[in-house]
Amino acid sequence: MRIADFDGTVHLPGDAAFQQAATPWNLAIQQPVLAVAEAAHAGDVATLVRHAARHGLTVTTQPSGHGASGDTEGTILLRTARLDELSVDGRVARVGAGVKWGRVLQAAGPLGLTGLAGSTPAVNVTAYTLGGGLSWFSRAWGWAADSVRAFEIVDAEGAHRRVTADTDAELFWALRGSGGDLAVVTALEFDLHPAPALYGGRLLWPAERAPEVLEAFGEATREAPDELTLWLDLLQFPGGAPPFVALDSTYLGPAREAEALLSRFAAIGGLISDSHAELPVHELGSIEQEPVDPSPGQSQAELLPSLEHAHELLKEPIDPLLSVQIRHLGGALARPSDSAAGPVAEPYLLYLFGIPGAADVEGRQIELAAAVKGTGRKPYTFLKPGETAAQAFSPAAHERLRAIKQARDPHGVFRANYPI
Repeated sequence: MRIADFDGTVHLPGDAAFQQAATPWNLAIQQPVLAVAEAAHAGDVATLVRHAARHGLTVTTQPSGHGASGDTEGTILLRTARLDELSVDGRVARVGAGVKWGRVLQAAGPLGLTGLAGSTPAVNVTAYTLGGGLSWFSRAWGWAADSVRAFEIVDAEGAHRRVTADTDAELFWALRGSGGDLAVVTALEFDLHPAPALYGGRLLWPAERAPEVLEAFGEATREAPDELTLWLDLLQFPGGAPPFVALDSTYLGPAREAEALLSRFAAIGGLISDSHAELPVHELGSIEQEPVDPSPGQSQAELLPSLEHAHELLKEPIDPLLSVQIRHLGGALARPSDSAAGPVAEPYLLYLFGIPGAADVEGRQIELAAAVKGTGRKPYTFLKPGETAAQAFSPAAHERLRAIKQARDPHGVFRANYPI
């Protein structure tokens, strides 16, 4: 496959670097593609899209491959890692499509600011934000998508455009949460938020303390201010380690206030460790310590209307899963959002994770998800292979997105990980 005037690199099946270039971050996902195109600059993106439109081809964009579904048969996989510009002007950040959250936090932190990053600095800013972007700080400021000021895109005709609420309100609404099925975003601009003080870390107990930790978690989340975010974790590390229960938290404020809010957890006996401390923003990823290099994984998520059935998670060991996590949502996430991601009525998110192998990881995930009686909806970036975009949106929002897709990309030049 030859793409005229494309300055980047095109890998074809049979090329030495093709398989590595086509492999997503989740090594358990297989991606059959026609070619992999690594863009050298935004002009390359337009060149590729025009080529695809002329030849009836489809482009799937993955900066780093997080969130891959494997639904890539017959597509050209576009990598945008080399679009790596980053600047901060006042409280506004501008990033190219290849920038990861770690770089943004390094730039914003010394200014007393933060972006709405998730649990790991290894995730790409643009792809995460196009899927809504569920942050440690979303209770305070909503989806990462809610903070976007402008997108720079290449549309289905291969034209460069700048999209804002003023220039194209309908597309601006859709891009904030739809997952990248409507255009290729080459850069975005978004608001940074004040973080003059950040306190966070993990409390760890043996698993037998899980009922007490769950009870305290329920009490704390019912009264938590928006600046406080709490995640409860049931953990089973590989290698024969005993099971644990953990409470992870961040607080946008001084340590003394955070410690008062967490006092009920300090009263639970048997504490093994406490990593809580005042943190620089760029060390946010140290709380969860998720892998920053590609690795295999299998996950399932469910939004929960309450913790009424959460005790079902404690009846048996979580094995063969590595973690069962409940994230507290609410706050700004529950308030109106003029974006495709929309408000989230459910106050909790269940996230189940394991490594696929001989054990029935998927079966155990399905069993636990059914036991806690989720609503069936889940954030876009938490969808798993076999699920659909419809599960991430309200029926009205999904219908509106489908109409925008038909109007803006009638020939299907773009295909997201989970198409609209």
